[in-house]
Amino acid sequence: MSFDLGLEGKTAVITGGASGIGFATALEFARQGVHVAICGRSVEKLESAKRTAQEQNLELYTESVDVCDAKKLYAFCDHVCEKFGTVDIWMNNAGIAITKPMLELTDEEWDTVMNLNLKAVFHGCKCAAMKMIEHKHGGVILNAGSFQALMPAAAAVPYGASKAAVVNMSRTLAGELAAYGIRVLSYIPGVICTPMADEWMNSTNQIQNIPSERYGRPEDLANALVFVASDRAGYINGVHIDVTGGKFCVQNPRFSYD
Repeated sequence: MSFDLGLEGKTAVITGGASGIGFATALEFARQGVHVAICGRSVEKLESAKRTAQEQNLELYTESVDVCDAKKLYAFCDHVCEKFGTVDIWMNNAGIAITKPMLELTDEEWDTVMNLNLKAVFHGCKCAAMKMIEHKHGGVILNAGSFQALMPAAAAVPYGASKAAVVNMSRTLAGELAAYGIRVLSYIPGVICTPMADEWMNSTNQIQNIPSERYGRPEDLANALVFVASDRAGYINGVHIDVTGGKFCVQNPRFSYD
């Protein structure tokens, strides 16, 4: 029995949508009949994503965009509206992590993380909200947080700080945009098997902190985010959505196994 989320015909935009969580979510939106536009810097990755989607009889609109270039990001938003008429869902998924102790961190590295993880998210929210307000149909904005927004990690000062700021900003914007029918949420991935997390996962044992006793898959995020973006979740607003397998939900996450 299928579960109709009522998303067919809507338009979703995903930054950093050519791989990992962004790509899995793009495919799931497309399966729901959503017009999906993704962007990223790598033309090669975008073309690969498009081919993979086509093999599943799904269509993606792709455009090479550096989201840190605000003018290009706003232009991408315009191009999506020219093609599909509007933007209903905007997912700020692009991000970067630099793992290095604070005493070794350079100003350039700090700016690199903040520009992509926070400033670009701000501009993504702004351009999406402007279109949603202009078209008077409301919408949903989803922003990539991180478990480090809740529990920071040593040697990752700018990453944790940027993600904590995104979670805070999302709550603020939920209040600012509510009257326009726009919901704003952030999402907290746990330990997810993505290219960005592979090296860290291979060097640490995180399973011991996860009661579900497995690492997450991009599809775990995709299923949750597509639901949250639908009207079925219309009363969920201004919060962060944890998809973590229960990571550190208690101080002794191995209790039921011991």
